[in-house]
Amino acid sequence: MQDTAHQSPKNEPSFRESVDLMYERATGFMDISPGLKQKIRVCNSTYTVRFGVKLRGEMQTFTGYRSVHSEHAEPVKGGIRYAPDVNQNEVEALAALMTYKCALVEVPFGGSKGGLAIDPRKWEPDELERITRRFAYELIKRDLINPSQNVPAPDMGTGEREMAWIADQYKRMHTTDIDSRACVTGKPLASGGIRGRVEATGRGVQYAIREFFRHPEDIAAAQLTPFLRGKKVVVQGLGNVGYHAAKFLQEEDDCQIVAVIERDGAVINENGGLDIEILKRHIAETGGVADFPHGQHIEDGAKALELDCDILIPAALEGVIHGENADRIKARLIVEAANGPVTATADKTLRDKGVVIIPDMYANAGGVTVSYFEWVKNLSHIRFGRMQRRQEEARQELIIEALEKMTGNAFPEELRNAFVSGADELTLVRSGLDDTMRGAYGQMREVWRRRAAEGVDLRTAAYLIAVDRVQQSYESLGL
Repeated sequence: MQDTAHQSPKNEPSFRESVDLMYERATGFMDISPGLKQKIRVCNSTYTVRFGVKLRGEMQTFTGYRSVHSEHAEPVKGGIRYAPDVNQNEVEALAALMTYKCALVEVPFGGSKGGLAIDPRKWEPDELERITRRFAYELIKRDLINPSQNVPAPDMGTGEREMAWIADQYKRMHTTDIDSRACVTGKPLASGGIRGRVEATGRGVQYAIREFFRHPEDIAAAQLTPFLRGKKVVVQGLGNVGYHAAKFLQEEDDCQIVAVIERDGAVINENGGLDIEILKRHIAETGGVADFPHGQHIEDGAKALELDCDILIPAALEGVIHGENADRIKARLIVEAANGPVTATADKTLRDKGVVIIPDMYANAGGVTVSYFEWVKNLSHIRFGRMQRRQEEARQELIIEALEKMTGNAFPEELRNAFVSGADELTLVRSGLDDTMRGAYGQMREVWRRRAAEGVDLRTAAYLIAVDRVQQSYESLGL
């Protein structure tokens, strides 16, 4: 995921403070003992490591973190991000969100998160590999990377490449562990990855928006017109998550992507929208959105957050919508593809304005959901669909033959292939992700609708469901 520069107001709550404030607001609606409420809120542990790697003729020292928020379920799960400003508070806030996210979408993990204070753009690939392997070594030898205890994944600044290095480092240190590939998810296919993982978070954002638009009552609450087709969308951050969300919404749901915000400002085209594929190639070639010929460039990208649009998708950094700009946000629906893009102050302002927010712990849960599928695949040592696909096709062929005999008519050739085709791994992954996003949204909206008069919104509903499940886990353990 790419980052976009922003300046947070001085008196704004930090990311971690915002997570805590939102947690406190939600638990105010719950019957939970003060002791257990505190236990669920705080991080169990954070490991800080400072390690050296000899690079470019001299020793370079790096600082990394791995935080474990809750071990009510194991292994714990959470990405590793590479960014210059990574710090303990940020990592602990992200770990907390992972706990709630996993509980909400019912994947059997506790919450964890990792970070390395580094700008990956400043290092060559071979240098990054040496840094990553050393960081992984420090975590692996303390079981902070382990298939049954702590399973990282990609995050901002990392991807398949880094996960492959980590998996290989774990295998080198645990040569007889048959489940070694399950020590990390988000790997390349050749290293035990799963089809659909790269796009998973962006695809999950699309499925979340589609599910929202299946409910007329929810659409009316956001004061939007029915149907997703033609809706004007602003996307902040065209990294992995923002790119795939924008691409799928444009190509499959006929949305107009009217603005994209990046490091060097924003590019806007309110008449017909931006072609995401062409824009993505331009960013890859030039490093930014400036000089893109099919839109207007503005240097202050944050201003594009305030454009008149239907859907706003912040998909980069936390805290980009805050107390100073929340009043100027015109979107009626905000979909938090990033973690914590709306501060607690802004959240209240937007709620008071009637803006509907699809919260981060649900909207970007596609990544951890498909990571769960990858972890299960690695533990089972077999690709999804391998055993049943051809059997499904044979059964469908029999149905077609029976229909043709019964009716005396040939089955339409244009439908035959689609009907006969058995489910492959990608089809099953997308089906599982869609089912997860639909199920979680249905549970959230039921709480939202039932308790709206009390002031419960979608975010609070998500917290209520997630914290209740964590609470039940702890109580079943006798805590």
